[in-house]
Amino acid sequence: MRWKRWSTACLAAVMTLSLLLTACSGSGDNASGTNDGGQAGESIVTAKGTYPIVEEKVTLKVMVPSEALVENFETNEFTKWYEEKTNVHVEWIVVPQQSASEKLNLMLASGDYPDVIMRFGVTPAQQMIYGKQGVFLPLNDLIEQYGDKFKKVLDSNEGLATAITAPDGNIYALPSINDCYHCSMAQKMWIYKPWLDKLGLDVPTTTDELYTVLKAFKEKDPNGNGKADEVPLTGAPRGSGWYSSIDAFLMNSFVLNPVFSESRSHMYVEDGRIQVAFDKPGWRDGLAYMNKLYKEGLIDPQIFTQDSDQLLKLGETSGDPIVGAAFGGHQGVFTQIAGESGRWLDYVTVPPLKGPNGVQYAAYDPFGYSVGSYLITKNAKHPDVAFRWADGFYDEEVSLRTTIGRPGEEWREAKEGEIGINGKPAKWAKLKEYGQIQNVHWEQTAPTNRSNELRLSSAVPNNGEPSLEVILYNETKNNYDPYKPSADMAVPQLFFTDEQAAELSDLSKTINDYVDEMMARFVIGDADLEKDWDTYLQTLEGMNLPRFLEIFQTAYDSKK
Repeated sequence: MRWKRWSTACLAAVMTLSLLLTACSGSGDNASGTNDGGQAGESIVTAKGTYPIVEEKVTLKVMVPSEALVENFETNEFTKWYEEKTNVHVEWIVVPQQSASEKLNLMLASGDYPDVIMRFGVTPAQQMIYGKQGVFLPLNDLIEQYGDKFKKVLDSNEGLATAITAPDGNIYALPSINDCYHCSMAQKMWIYKPWLDKLGLDVPTTTDELYTVLKAFKEKDPNGNGKADEVPLTGAPRGSGWYSSIDAFLMNSFVLNPVFSESRSHMYVEDGRIQVAFDKPGWRDGLAYMNKLYKEGLIDPQIFTQDSDQLLKLGETSGDPIVGAAFGGHQGVFTQIAGESGRWLDYVTVPPLKGPNGVQYAAYDPFGYSVGSYLITKNAKHPDVAFRWADGFYDEEVSLRTTIGRPGEEWREAKEGEIGINGKPAKWAKLKEYGQIQNVHWEQTAPTNRSNELRLSSAVPNNGEPSLEVILYNETKNNYDPYKPSADMAVPQLFFTDEQAAELSDLSKTINDYVDEMMARFVIGDADLEKDWDTYLQTLEGMNLPRFLEIFQTAYDSKK
């Protein structure tokens, strides 16, 4: 699941996105194919749970963000397999990941809608606004009439139906189920163990110890090449790498700072009240600490500007390794999983660091699903086809195929006697490691049904081969689980009334953009904490932060 800010549409920017809008437009036959299949609203699908979905091929226009680990959605092996299974062809509209939120909003403002919007993490506020306008179709009747796998998912996930139902009673988006243990505490930091060993240092446990380690990485030539080329600590801005932002890990030594969801970022619950981290004294202390690291050259100067590809290239630079530590939900954010260098295996997690005031959190997201993963727009000529196509993703085998690959190639059924990550009899075994650029699956683009039980029933390799899932499970259990806050401190996914959603659409963008901008300025020293902190707080007040919190509190109290 990745953090992406969304904004209100800026019509002046439409010209810069002409290619996108052209792709989204067309002749108006938005679910056409080799056969028109009848008039809009006339069901052309086969019985629920059966395949193919339609007797004669239908085309869906599907808009998705790009995925760095997928070569080409059109020629992808899973695309071919699922088309053969369903008899549904996809016309892909792929937009750059870096500008996905902007392009989604511009598309929504333009009126040129694809049939399906997938993996954008469309927020509850957006669902309410565009659902009420009729842009997003309510899915209730489709679920009742055609739901097969998804209805079983609802039955087996207590509270899910409530979580995805808007205040008007409609379900506008299907969720993605990914009850992933290590993902629930994904705000991690990794450090290069060979450098620690060479310099006689231990994995840091406090912010002071981290400073000492990073100083040694910078000054003592741990890669031994006689050059001052080491990058002690690196990362990437929010929305680039998976939890690669500097605040995702470090701020939790000063104030609880969950950044798991776009619509709930920096938010937590304390004594029943919604709080934000970025106006607390601890936030200021965290900024001062990061500024100290930055001023002394211990933080990569590109940490606020480089994208995920640049970060990966930094970690996998040819020759001597240069990255001492990095932020990310797993090592693949900044190294190549199972790559030729093998560096990914030399990085170990840094547990939550104890700050100067004793704060030590592993940010925790107890919710094993993400909302807003799959929406059908009013331009869909055959909503029943679009829904049935999505319903199939919730089959466990299809979920494995779309995220891992082909049975017998990238995964297989478990053999007798094999044990899963959870210590119980395994159900399946991974044959190829995650993190490679490939063209056999969609990574996590489609909604899935990956329960915690399914994920942890993956067989532990008994041949000594390293397993990313095993590493992440053990690192999370040993180094992060002991420091997770109470689940009651997590802000659940909330829906808002039309009026609240309209207010939040402006407030959240204005506030979050300002917080990100000022975090970067305070860290690099472009703004002075001594002189500018009060102005920062006053600006947040002027941006109506109290009203922002009031809206969330009202929705939270209503949900309770």
